[in-house]
Amino acid sequence: MAKELLFDVSIRNAKPTDKDQRLNDGGGLYLLIKPTGAKWWRFDYTFLGKRKTLSLGVYPKTSLIDARKKAKTAASKIANKIDPSAERKEEKIEQAKQKENERLLDLGLPVLNSFEYVAREWGGKKVNDWEDKNNRSKRMLERNIFPWLGSKPITDILPKDILDCLRRVEDRGTIETAHRTLQICGQVYRYAVATGRIDRDITPDLRGALPPAKGEHFAAITEPKAVAGLLRAIDSYQGSLPSVCALKLAPLVFVRPGELRAAEWQHIDFDAKEWRYFVSKTEVQHIVPLSAQAMAILLELQPLTGHGRYIFPSERTPRGDRCMSENTLNAALKRLGYGKNVMTAHGFRAMARTILDEVLGFRPDFIEHQLAHAVRDPNGRAYNRTAHLPERHKMMQSWADYLDGLKNGAQVIPFKKAV
Repeated sequence: MAKELLFDVSIRNAKPTDKDQRLNDGGGLYLLIKPTGAKWWRFDYTFLGKRKTLSLGVYPKTSLIDARKKAKTAASKIANKIDPSAERKEEKIEQAKQKENERLLDLGLPVLNSFEYVAREWGGKKVNDWEDKNNRSKRMLERNIFPWLGSKPITDILPKDILDCLRRVEDRGTIETAHRTLQICGQVYRYAVATGRIDRDITPDLRGALPPAKGEHFAAITEPKAVAGLLRAIDSYQGSLPSVCALKLAPLVFVRPGELRAAEWQHIDFDAKEWRYFVSKTEVQHIVPLSAQAMAILLELQPLTGHGRYIFPSERTPRGDRCMSENTLNAALKRLGYGKNVMTAHGFRAMARTILDEVLGFRPDFIEHQLAHAVRDPNGRAYNRTAHLPERHKMMQSWADYLDGLKNGAQVIPFKKAV
């Protein structure tokens, strides 16, 4: 430190003026006297080529001796390449976190940056219907992860900690659920990386740690005669108009159930007769040509839900700011007598894939495009979303006409169709 220049008596006798005054004590320490009479200790220093100022307290609560001690401590940190201002900011942030964590604990809520806190933040921003008590992703985390790891800081969790939780699921005999839980944890960790909580996703370290899943097969009806009975049953379904329309539209468009229930009016091009949206599963833009029958269903529903975001809004949110529950279509099929071992909402995809190929004879690549599967050309490049679009329009209209024929009892003869 430089030679000390100030004395207590000179500080006590210093009077305010109409401008800020500085009483220097040497070495960067000085007393700032405001026109109001307030006296603040300040310490000026240079760190990594930048001029900075550190507040050391208010006189007389912080005496001259105390101010010199604080300035000496700050100078020592600077000499050791520690920025005292940055250190103080970090301390304040940590104190604020501790105070907020105490408040959250009093309310019975997860603490900041715990696994549960980050997971619930991810779910609230990234998962449709997260607030629904029956949301599958939330249920899996609440049952399989939160009881053991929910309160731990996400930075402190090791791959073996997650594996221990997955082993409990495996011991219950549900290996598919264990794999799905690991996938959800991976999404939480990738969100944590993106938001700066952690440096990397640790879930890939568990690759191969679980026995392979047997693979989930969704029940589907693919025999034309049985399909006819299903379609007639759907026409007889008694429910809300959105659920009736969703059930009728499902076989016509054969998209993934999550994509159907989250369909938005803004993505429907009524002039082009197309539904365009982003498929998160395969990360591609997708186009669904809409048959005349599909258009009629949408036009019937538009006066009721067309003012909102979703074509099929949740019945629990009259304002339409949430989409239909993931259980709605399967519950409707169950009410019609088609349990999950016979037919599922996802099964409409297998139905279309099988009949379009084996009965109607459409080219497999046309069908794969329409299923939004990853389709590549001979050079390994992914096809553009508009590939074969005119042919797909024809295929979707033929498919809708075929289903009408089945439903009405017409005898449809299998043929190989060239389009």
